[in-house]
Amino acid sequence: MSGDNGGKAYDERSVFVAENLLREARRQRGLGDAPVPDVCVLDPDGDIVRHLRATGQVTRHEDWACYHTELWLTDVDGRQIGIVACAVGAPFAVLVAEELAASGCSLVISVTSAGVITPLGDTPYFILIERALRDEGTSVHYLPPAKLSQLGAPLRAALDGAFEGLDEPVHRGVSWTTDAPFRETETAIAAARSAGAHAVEMEAAALYAYATACERDVVCVAHVTNSMAAAGDDFEKGEADGTYRILDVVGAIAKRLRQ
Repeated sequence: MSGDNGGKAYDERSVFVAENLLREARRQRGLGDAPVPDVCVLDPDGDIVRHLRATGQVTRHEDWACYHTELWLTDVDGRQIGIVACAVGAPFAVLVAEELAASGCSLVISVTSAGVITPLGDTPYFILIERALRDEGTSVHYLPPAKLSQLGAPLRAALDGAFEGLDEPVHRGVSWTTDAPFRETETAIAAARSAGAHAVEMEAAALYAYATACERDVVCVAHVTNSMAAAGDDFEKGEADGTYRILDVVGAIAKRLRQ
């Protein structure tokens, strides 16, 4: 192993794996091993779960063994999906995605709030993130350093036309994934814009690196809601905090990728 790669061995299996962590969590907490739904959603803001809980539209997965989160179950277009709230930032999002995969989930959909870098319309709107600038620290543990992480080509092709007719536009584009939202300086924003970014968020680059390295299906969507609070009336998602529009996007993705 060379001395300049920080101890990374990309083809080597990790000693610490999600399956073993979950096994011990079940043992300690007396949980069963009921699988999670095939399709699960990461809800970094927690707005979806908060609204669905307040309106009695979710139940808790009693055997979800994650030490840090709860998994909630709801129905979207006749399909049961799981939702994990508040998995914010690249390390946490990937940790939860790994645990979901180890628990029976085969498709993770992340829908995260994002700030405008290059506008694609009037906010709020969605971006299917096809590429993400790797300005975070998690992706390098899954893939060698590079400028971008990408949505898998088969998933990208399968989603052609999937969002036609939805109430809120879904564009395709590039995000800038950062670990430091309060260091979005004018210089950093200009650099991201110059690199082709349309929005800034905190999870996609790492989730796509994980998906590529581990051959998992992950789709990341940015819900562009703000201009980083540089003006008033920011972060507005619409009725019910955007819950039903977000679930429409989730349903469209699930329908295309999981018949």
